[in-house]
Amino acid sequence: MANYFVMGTDHQEYGPASIDELQKWVTEGRADGDTRVRREDSADWLRLAQLPEFAGARLRQAGPPPIRPPSPPPVGRLSVMAVASLVLGILGVLTCGGTALLGLFLGIIAMVRVGKSGGALTGKGTALAGVIVSGVVLVVLPVVMVPLLANGVRQAQRIICMNNEKELASAAILYAQQHDHHLPPAATWCDALGPGAEAYFRCPVAIALRCGYAFNARLDGADLQKVNARTVMFFDAEGGWNAHGGVEMAVARHNHRSVVVAFADGHVESLSAGELSGLRWEP
Repeated sequence: MANYFVMGTDHQEYGPASIDELQKWVTEGRADGDTRVRREDSADWLRLAQLPEFAGARLRQAGPPPIRPPSPPPVGRLSVMAVASLVLGILGVLTCGGTALLGLFLGIIAMVRVGKSGGALTGKGTALAGVIVSGVVLVVLPVVMVPLLANGVRQAQRIICMNNEKELASAAILYAQQHDHHLPPAATWCDALGPGAEAYFRCPVAIALRCGYAFNARLDGADLQKVNARTVMFFDAEGGWNAHGGVEMAVARHNHRSVVVAFADGHVESLSAGELSGLRWEP
């Protein structure tokens, strides 16, 4: 009885196998009518159904190949640039817009790259969010920050003026201690206090003036020991060098229309223009 070699689905030859073994393989479903076989003394490959030994036998024919569901499209990786755009846009709130401009650029570039990637990149929505957040920060933040910065500048200028007048009051008190307790002459007070006090004459708001403050004319050469501590000594004015006078010369030049006033005891206050008339101007 002839034996046969069988071509497996892995394209490897198996055998030799007898007819009985082939019958068993058919029964077990390991072979069917389309299984390729050849006699051991032949080089020709035939279908199993073509063998005389299997003529008329009911052999299972190979069915059509199974239908495989389509593979899901590959999931693209999230664009790092898109994420960076959103993060930089959010950080722009904390950095006064410092990172928002970069976030805007990265977001636009990320949107273009995701669109051209054919699905290899994702994150177009993230990039769009980064562009929107960055844009809002760049547009809105200046509107909010400019008034705040302007107010901060005015506050800083007022503080500088308060410090200047405090130093001038200290210089006037020192002058009195060195001149038998008498304050400097009102008409030449800048000249008298000038040495060592030049840096304190200029007001940051009235920088064009050589001196932005005035001396209370009623303290002209007065005995400091007899002057009430609450008496006005210096105040904001625009008279220039050696300016002296009274409440009529005072200028409200700071935020909220305030006037910086230094008193005879050396302390300084920031007061509204309406409060000046209620201050003590006489020694």
